Amino acid sequence: MSDAPVSQADVQATIAQLWIYPVKSCAGMSVTEAELTPTGLAWDRAWMVVDAAGRFVTQRELPRMVLIQPAFRMGQLVLRAPGMLALHLSLEAAEFPRRVKVWNDEVDAWDMGDVAAQWFSDFLGPDAPEHLRQLRLVRFDPEVRRLCDAKWTGGRESVTQFADGFGLLVTSEASVDSVNTRLQAAGAPVIDQRRFRPNVVLGGVEAHDEDRIGRWRIAAEGGTAVLENVKPCVRCPIPDIDPETALSSHAVTDTLQVSRQDPRMGGRLTFGMNAIMREGDGVIVRIGQVVDADWQFD
Repeated sequence: MSDAPVSQADVQATIAQLWIYPVKSCAGMSVTEAELTPTGLAWDRAWMVVDAAGRFVTQRELPRMVLIQPAFRMGQLVLRAPGMLALHLSLEAAEFPRRVKVWNDEVDAWDMGDVAAQWFSDFLGPDAPEHLRQLRLVRFDPEVRRLCDAKWTGGRESVTQFADGFGLLVTSEASVDSVNTRLQAAGAPVIDQRRFRPNVVLGGVEAHDEDRIGRWRIAAEGGTAVLENVKPCVRCPIPDIDPETALSSHAVTDTLQVSRQDPRMGGRLTFGMNAIMREGDGVIVRIGQVVDADWQFD
């Protein structure tokens, strides 16, 4: 007989995919492992594009941001885009302090300098509205504590970098499969996880089980990570943007309109769950690791 402990969790899943997005609203990186930090996965949303006034810019205004591909090479963040020479930025680099705004939060950040600013302006600016033709790239100041909404964290302090509001976004393979079933029935092309920009994709669960999960645990290298799904992710038009072409259609939003009007969020469309770290700073999470999760029903 096996001496392996029997899980007391309500549900067991696995980590099927891990994603980080070094520059907010640019393309993501599929990774096999990542370090967990209090703000989410290491390097996630550590940089952000802003306009001349310091306000954040995303695919909502500039869909071509999705074509900017990040990579890490020899201590550098390397950014590539169609028709552009690669932009190389040292992971230690920052030029000068700058005050920036992301949603309703105004925070201190570090400007990445004129070369980076020109690169983003050259690629994104020509087809942009006048006020978005001069862009800057900024880096999150690690001394800043940008707090998540305590209404959703149960009053406990949690922090994030340039993410919209919380450190992690969780989806599942089954949830995207469910969307694809509806898309195919409507004669529309299938999509993948990139449309929803998750950090953690769960396997081995039913569609939208992530909605019903509260705390989840990963026994990983360096200790046990404890995370908690705290808020449904309200969806803007970004899932309608094709990550290969930056062209938009309404197929995904139309599909969500049928099945994902969420009473928890006043009937707005949701997909995936925002999550925060409770324990596990420095833990390495990997694809294939087992997740023990507890149901949480309102």
